[in-house]
Amino acid sequence: MQTSMEQSRKAVSAPYSGSLSQLPWWAIVLAAAGVLLIYFIFSDDNYRHTFQFMLIGVVTTLRITLIAFPIATTIGLFVGLARMSKNPMVFTPATIYVEVVRGIPLVVLILIIAFGLVPIFVDLVNRFGTWGVERVVSGFFNDMFLGMQNYSIRTIPMELRAIIALSLGYGAFEAEVFRAGIQSIGKGQMEAARSLGMSYLMALRLIILPQAIRRILPPLGNDFIALLKDSSLATVLAVNELTQLTRIRRSSTFRVMEAFNVAAFLYLSMTLLLSGVVRFLERRMKIAE
Repeated sequence: MQTSMEQSRKAVSAPYSGSLSQLPWWAIVLAAAGVLLIYFIFSDDNYRHTFQFMLIGVVTTLRITLIAFPIATTIGLFVGLARMSKNPMVFTPATIYVEVVRGIPLVVLILIIAFGLVPIFVDLVNRFGTWGVERVVSGFFNDMFLGMQNYSIRTIPMELRAIIALSLGYGAFEAEVFRAGIQSIGKGQMEAARSLGMSYLMALRLIILPQAIRRILPPLGNDFIALLKDSSLATVLAVNELTQLTRIRRSSTFRVMEAFNVAAFLYLSMTLLLSGVVRFLERRMKIAE
């Protein structure tokens, strides 16, 4: 009788102790900190005003990320395919682009593009516009193209320069992700598709890429979240994204903890939300398999 009672006690106590050890304590701690900060936002005037001031920075941060990442993914796809080409005229420029961009800090790349390459581009546009107006168009069309002669550096906003720089920077990383994902698919599948009469591009689009995307979805999701955080580097161009507004709020009110706590809370909320979306897509991909 005593033995059966001891066994029942162990059976009752074992699941309870095991469930405590399996609880996601990190999520509980983060949730508690988030609830505490939300309480401060609603109860403390400094936190509330800081939160309201910095919300527009969240919109700018998301806009930069949502525009730059699809461009970077497209660049990465084509450069990744070029990196697998046996033609040296295709392989060499793609490899130079990947190695150079990956070897330069992203903040330096942003400064080079924003203050170096963009002025060169504007100068080329002005030269081409003048040449085109003088030699190609005349009469009524002359007035339409006169604006090209007065093209200014200020015409290109700093936010657009940041998007271009982030797209080119992350394009190099996505190129390696696509290259690794495509090369992870067995060569026999391409050979089987070609033997069925498919062209190389058709086999790549219908057979190889769908399988590769399932495998590279986790690193693509991680890079998307990393790009969201690296959009804060646009602050070197004085773009009014979240980090820049944090600096402005801190310097104007001298409330350091409120500004940076709210900024950390907003960044963490966005990254956790995107991480959940990425995990959901991964599960859907596994179900589809």
